[in-house]
Amino acid sequence: MTALVLVFVFLAKANSSRTFADTDEVIEVNETTNFVTFYDDGTKLTIKTNAKTVGDAIEATEIIINDGDRIEPSLDSEINADNFFINIYRSRPVIVKDGLNEKYVMTASYNPTEIFKEAGVTVYDGDEIKSIPNTNFLEAGVATVYEITRNGGREVTVEEEIPFAEETVRDFNLASGKTEVKQLGEVGMKQITYKVQYINNEEVAREVVSEVVVREPVSRIVAIGAKKSIPPEWGTCAGWAREAGVSEDDLSSALDLIYRESGCRVDARNAYSGAYGIPQALPGSKMAAYGADWETNPVTQIKWMSGYVTGRYGGWKQAIEFWYAHGWY
Repeated sequence: MTALVLVFVFLAKANSSRTFADTDEVIEVNETTNFVTFYDDGTKLTIKTNAKTVGDAIEATEIIINDGDRIEPSLDSEINADNFFINIYRSRPVIVKDGLNEKYVMTASYNPTEIFKEAGVTVYDGDEIKSIPNTNFLEAGVATVYEITRNGGREVTVEEEIPFAEETVRDFNLASGKTEVKQLGEVGMKQITYKVQYINNEEVAREVVSEVVVREPVSRIVAIGAKKSIPPEWGTCAGWAREAGVSEDDLSSALDLIYRESGCRVDARNAYSGAYGIPQALPGSKMAAYGADWETNPVTQIKWMSGYVTGRYGGWKQAIEFWYAHGWY
């Protein structure tokens, strides 16, 4: 059954975009779900509607929104409750005067400072704004006039963005050649107070008086794949590593480090330092803790190497990351 909603109109304004009659008005809306009340520049209108957003509800009533009008909440806000309220603030003509310069704007704001900012006029700390009579009624029409007085105040506080940095990290769980955004970047914000110097009402210089970070930027982090496929020629060494207890998750990193250090040669020896074996242990006898056959058994050597990188770096992935940065581990 179609719902009938009685709408009480308390005031009709001649300059409103939609004029409601002085008598009671009935608006009929099908499939209604919520009561929505509009406050339109002193006029009140209540409907029951199935509109999902503020914009849909306004369209259902055929209320016209003009440039400069302000809607609260915004047009894309969801109507998520019964007895929902929507405020429509109608724009009006305003003239702002800054010395000999005048600007005409349509605004819904009644805050003089905000009106000047909307007009693109900088308001400095210490400036005074006041309403003055409209002396050009025939030219400007019914417009409110605001005038700014510069009281020698030449300090201005502005907000400026702080760009975010971009970082790259190696991801040994991500295939080589792949990239993945791990964290989106966010710009920061800082408040800067400048001392501004003028000659003939023109800015000629400014210097920073103070700077305060309001919100720190958040870096954008991009992961670069570092997990390498195991070449067939590494198959034997991979088998030794598995036997030594290296997990499949760590295998690529372990083999990468092993081949960079010794080429996976059990008897590899550094002619200058005397470092020995697959892990290039110095001295090589350290590996005896993992077996008496440390000089000839690749599994024993890799077991020692696994214990070393875990104790010193926290694991194989961290150890190869350190090697990339320093050329040794």
